[in-house]
Amino acid sequence: MSGKPLLTASDSLRQLLDSLSREQRRNQELLVSLGFALRSFTNLSRFLELIPLVACRLSAGEGALMVPFHPDGRLWREQIQLYGAERAPELLRQLAALPDAELSALGSDAAVAERLDQLVARLLSGVQLFGTSVVCRSQVRGRLYVFNGRQGFCWSEVHRRHVQLVADLTGVALENDTLLQILRRHERLDRELSIGAEIQAQLLPNHCPVIEGVDLAACCRPASQVGGDYYDFIPTRPQLQGRRREQGRWALVMGDVMGKGVPASLLMTLLRGMLRAGVLGGHPPDRILHDLNEMAQEDLAHSHRFVTLFYSDYDPRTRLLRYANAAHNPPLLWRRQLGRVDRLDAPGLLVGLQSEAHYGAEEIVLDPGDVLLYYTDGITEALGFSGERFDEPRLMRALDAACRTAGGAQGILDQLFARLDRFVGADRQLEDDASLVVLKVREEVMLPSLPS
Repeated sequence: MSGKPLLTASDSLRQLLDSLSREQRRNQELLVSLGFALRSFTNLSRFLELIPLVACRLSAGEGALMVPFHPDGRLWREQIQLYGAERAPELLRQLAALPDAELSALGSDAAVAERLDQLVARLLSGVQLFGTSVVCRSQVRGRLYVFNGRQGFCWSEVHRRHVQLVADLTGVALENDTLLQILRRHERLDRELSIGAEIQAQLLPNHCPVIEGVDLAACCRPASQVGGDYYDFIPTRPQLQGRRREQGRWALVMGDVMGKGVPASLLMTLLRGMLRAGVLGGHPPDRILHDLNEMAQEDLAHSHRFVTLFYSDYDPRTRLLRYANAAHNPPLLWRRQLGRVDRLDAPGLLVGLQSEAHYGAEEIVLDPGDVLLYYTDGITEALGFSGERFDEPRLMRALDAACRTAGGAQGILDQLFARLDRFVGADRQLEDDASLVVLKVREEVMLPSLPS
């Protein structure tokens, strides 16, 4: 009797096991390939194109559909992926036409999933459909479907687990892409901040000018890469050169924009240009602050920010310091002959607070050995370990001690910052920009005082 030999039960079982083994190896290879794509992909669209194909093969389905969401919950229409459907154009068109407002109004992830399930089931009528959510960090980021139109087909538990595994890997890919976009935005911001910090560093004086009979030192420590503190030394007659320039009147300015970072820095840059233009007019300090306030009204009103500014000018021939204050921290003056620290203040409102603001004007003659300290509130508002602030009385005591022990202006400035660092802690960052300018009248200068 010719023909194929009959298979024994043992042969049939062996063939079944071989078939299952081949299917298992194929599934493992698919999952390994998807895992490799996940850790090496640089293009999310290319990765998402694989998802329906892999889900379909792992579940013995005839087709699969991937419907992703943006991080804010909107339907990500450009990334909808479909494999193996005869009615693909109509299905994609109907999904793309689904209004975001309709999904948002449903109010919950479960309701959104139910609405999508109903739509897909209607558009793929007559097929066995299985869907599962794509979740990352407890947020639903999409819906993955597999479908099969064969009569009597039923999804096994293994099929469902495989589809869920693909959905979970898709969630990881979407989260990776979100983190990558955030990283790129931060890198762009870091580059912009670096450029802003470079510009700001160029706007702040890179060295103190030579003024006859005066020793100067200055330093700004921004809390972030770009700060809102500002100090400047401006010759009132910039056309003078050499010794005549050193003997001329100089404007010494300390200011602070409310806030920090790029917006504060941009506003201070704007005000710096206005102020330097105003100084050239040769007006007294109160008039300069009045004019600056008027010019800056519109720009500051739009930014919803205000500026504190202490403006003074110093004549080295007479040692006369004239000043006006727009609500800035009053500078501290250490009087050598009296051995005490006084405050230099004058009435005045913030720059930009209201138009036609009035600013008071004061003046004082500095004596040899006197030390004048300009500072911003980042110094006195600095927090220590105990939660206390550095405050003005502590700064006055620190200035008194530094003036008695340090030599020149730079030594005094270094001692003050060292005292602040001990108070705050060497490993702790200042919460606000902190700036100091120290002016010391040289003791060897013995010019006559102004007649009363």
